[in-house]
This record gives sequence, C-alpha cells and structure tokens, in this order.
Amino acid sequence: MTELSARLRPDPARSHGIPIAVLAEITHRCPLQCPYCSNPVELERASAELSTEEWLRVLGEIADLGVLQLHFSGGEPLARRDLETLVARAAALDLYTNLITSAVTLTEARLDALAQAGLDHVQISVQSVEDALATRIGGLRGALERKRAAAAWVRARDLPLTLNAVMHRQNLHELPEMIEMALDLGAARLEVANVQYYGWALRNRAALMPTPDQIDTASKVVDAARARLHGRLVIDYVEPDYYAARPKPCMGGWGRQVFNISPSGKVLPCHAAESIAGLRFDSVRDHPLAWIWDHSEAMNRYRGTAWMPEPCRSCAHKHDDWGGCRCQASALLSDAGATDPACAFSPRHAEVFEAALAFSEGSDRYTYRDFSGGTPEPGG
Repeated sequence: MTELSARLRPDPARSHGIPIAVLAEITHRCPLQCPYCSNPVELERASAELSTEEWLRVLGEIADLGVLQLHFSGGEPLARRDLETLVARAAALDLYTNLITSAVTLTEARLDALAQAGLDHVQISVQSVEDALATRIGGLRGALERKRAAAAWVRARDLPLTLNAVMHRQNLHELPEMIEMALDLGAARLEVANVQYYGWALRNRAALMPTPDQIDTASKVVDAARARLHGRLVIDYVEPDYYAARPKPCMGGWGRQVFNISPSGKVLPCHAAESIAGLRFDSVRDHPLAWIWDHSEAMNRYRGTAWMPEPCRSCAHKHDDWGGCRCQASALLSDAGATDPACAFSPRHAEVFEAALAFSEGSDRYTYRDFSGGTPEPGG
C-alpha cells in the first residue's frame, strides 16, 4: 500500500467522511476593493496571519487527513512572500494545488517560480470585459489589462486556467462577452458566479441585486453557450439564492467535504461562517487539524440531518442539499438553524423573492471594501 492510499483509507469512526478539499485563505490583504468581497466584514490583520512554519506544519496535517485538493486563496495570496514555499510543500505532499488570484500583482518571474514549485492550476477573477467598469467595480485602474496579461502567461506555461466571472446587476449584460473572453484567453472553465449575499455583499445588495429579467436572460445565455461550446469550455453557473427554488448544498454540506482555514488559523466550514453569531471556531494553533475536523463543536453543529427543523427533517431532498446555507439563514432570518429561505418549502421563501425585487430597483452606488481600517468609501 502506498503512503497516499494509506492516507485515503476512511476512518470507520468518522461518520462525516474525509474532506476532499481545503480553501487556505492565507491572507486577507488584497489590492482590490470589490463591493461584493466574500471575506469577513472584520478582516484579519497581517500581524495575525499564520507564519510560514505554522503553515508548513498545517499542510502536513491537511495531507494526513486525506485531503486531495488545496486552494490557495485570500484576499490576494500573492501578497504572501512565502507562497512559493507553501506551494512546494503542498506539491511534495501530493496535494493538487490551485492558485485563486486577482492576478493584478502577478509577474512572469513569480509565475515561473510558482510553476517550478509545483503549482497545478490558476483561477483568475474578472470584474468586467471593459476597462472603465472593471476599474469602477474593483477600485484599481488598469486591472483588466493586468488580468489579460496574466492569463496569457498562465497558458504560455501550459497551466490550466479557470476564469471566475463575478456577476451582478451592473455587469450581467456583459455575460456573452465574458464567455467569449474566456475562450480568447484559453480558459478551460468559466465560473459564472452570481454574487451571493453574505458579508460585504450583504451591505451592497441594493447596488448588486440583478433583476428577474437579467437572471432569465443569463440562464438562457449559459444554456446556449454550453450547447455550442461543449468540449471546448466548461461553464459553471450559480444563480443568486434569492431567485432560486432549491437551496444549494453549500460547500457540499456543512463540514462534509470542504473546509476553510482563515489567515489566523481558524477552521471554518465555509468562508462566510464567521458571520453566524454565537459560534466559536477552533484554531490550528490550539488543536491538531484532525481533532478539529472530527470533534470541533462548530464543525459538528450543522452536520448531517439531526439538527434540521421541519420541513427539512421530513424532506426527500435533505440528503441532496443538506438543509441549504446556514449563513444565509442567519443573515436573512437571524437563525442559522432555520430552513434556508432560498428553499421553496421555507415559510419565508416568498419574502426573499420580494426582497430581491426591491433590492433590484436600488441605486447603483455601492460601498467599497476598505482595507485601511478607516471609513469605507461610497462608490459609483
């Protein structure tokens, strides 16, 4: 038996299984100020980040747990000068490594170093296909040009490329051009990621919420493109929960397949979980990762189905969606244990749709993410 196969043998006592992937949010530092930023409203400072030595230890624990994929994220992971060291360690542990980046600070020399370290894949986020709108959304002039250049460097080194297009009311009209840009840049996958409303995006719903007509048109555009580009481009499509009839199994279900590690080492079932009041998340600075995965109270709070209220408890779909999103139930209903209001069976579902309609008629002005610790700036 190889070392890898031994790692992957399931523990009979672990009813929730072995995690497939880890999102390593190695920093919250970022050169952009996106109004839909998925990081917590209260960002972790650089002084609180895990050190290189701590991350190297944690990467070993991630591999020992049986994880297959490691996604280096942030903030902007390129802000960490030790990123190459961390990628090399992950590669040596047979972890598939993905860099999730805005790419605006990427250089060819840095990409060469990351590729040499063993990086397997790059995902680049885009805000628009047009310079002025990209600048307005991300708050950085010249960002789109830098992203295009970075994508070309990635493909020139034969690394797989995914384009992550974060869509909302102010750029959904560009979806056909986004698809063409993904093709032009040589991406193998395009994530058409409609903004989900947690954290900073929750503050900007009135500026970001699409209209029902926009969502209807976008769905048709995606369906047509999938048929036309089958075998050339994989298109993932996530519609806003406010317009959905079925809730998504967020991150594969709470603490079932994927977990996050925050910059300071807190282990979370998803990147937005800290928005839920009353939950305390254990840190890799205090406990071994395997103990946290198996025994952390927060990681076990909404695992499985025993916690579910009605109508979830009796629902035929409960093993498909695992009750939907706890962060959304907390944000909209102030109760993380309630039925996800995105579900058509929720008694509060109609309220969510009505809220979407109201927000979709809001102002186009939004509040930028502020990393200085000062007062956020209004944009638009």
